[in-house]
Amino acid sequence: MSGSGEPNGAADDTTPNGPEGALPEELFAKGTEWLRGGGEAADVVLSSRARIARNLAGQLFVHRAAPTDLRLVLEACRDVLTAANLGTQSTWVNLHESPAFERSLLLERHLVSAHFAKGKLGTDRKSNDWPRAVAFGLPDERCAVMVNEEDHLRLQVIRSGLALRDAWAEADAIDDRIESGLDYAFSPRLGYLTACPTNVGTGVRFSVMLHLPGLRMAGEIDKVKHAAADMSLAVRGFYGEGSEAFGDFYQLSNQTTLGKSEEQLLGELNDKILPEVIEYERQSRQRLLEKRRWQLEDTVHRAIGVLRHARLLGVEETMKLISVVRLGVCLEVCSGLDTAGLHRLMLLVQPTHLQQAVGKSLGQDERKRERARVVRERFAAM
Repeated sequence: MSGSGEPNGAADDTTPNGPEGALPEELFAKGTEWLRGGGEAADVVLSSRARIARNLAGQLFVHRAAPTDLRLVLEACRDVLTAANLGTQSTWVNLHESPAFERSLLLERHLVSAHFAKGKLGTDRKSNDWPRAVAFGLPDERCAVMVNEEDHLRLQVIRSGLALRDAWAEADAIDDRIESGLDYAFSPRLGYLTACPTNVGTGVRFSVMLHLPGLRMAGEIDKVKHAAADMSLAVRGFYGEGSEAFGDFYQLSNQTTLGKSEEQLLGELNDKILPEVIEYERQSRQRLLEKRRWQLEDTVHRAIGVLRHARLLGVEETMKLISVVRLGVCLEVCSGLDTAGLHRLMLLVQPTHLQQAVGKSLGQDERKRERARVVRERFAAM
């Protein structure tokens, strides 16, 4: 049975033919940093992200501002961000001038949030026309800044594996460079001022993308979610807030920043919580090996068989199958495959990247056929 689910923000009625030069060719030349597959605890942690929310002094918050005000924010930020050394090459994209297809590409690459891509902000700005942009660095897309999202600036740095401290160090340095050219909204009593009260203070949020098939197979994933909620942590899906957990991939992040320093927030997640979650997942995987090895191997090799031979594949089913195979690779119950190749495939099978690869707009049934064909070809080459 082929799954039919598409991730939030997927472009169903869009075309790969956007404005010439809107997205650079380098965007597709290499894989993104978050799919590289290396780093500490890479068997469980796909990537680590440090995100900083900032607003400009003297400007209304995005949800209160008029389009003319938001254009002024874009003008104030553009030169500063392109000079902030986000990568070897910096790129600026005006999302309010971009077609849905390009916005969805950026979403699938985790460069923008879902509501930012879809053009929806709260209840009073539902159209796509509010002035907003994203700046990001190439070639690895490790650093990105959304302008006029929930806050005037949303800076993120992503590193492969468990590397929160490295991500934070780089984000902090970039934030300093940006602040040297912009006047941030800051209160001596509260700290950095943000649109959402939970971000007031440091304005910093740390998150990791986790692969937790062992806990899910053991029926323990809900316990992890409840424990996270008790510790004021958020558990979200593959595309962050409002998305689903495709293929046992979950985003875990802190929720509140007021009253805590960046080091306190980082220490709680990186040094206390994550080691336990990683250990629980590894223990669950080990129990599968010890007590259900034949069932595990059968599940993994069945998944490989479907991916090698299926003629119709939905994105949700494909992500679940890749998740199972990734577990098999990490536990060494299958050979000839590697996590980096599986990670690249995870991006390629997303609806908009699939259409980009084939060079034309596809209906849902056509996407299933093309996705299966692309997966067969990639598996044959692995």
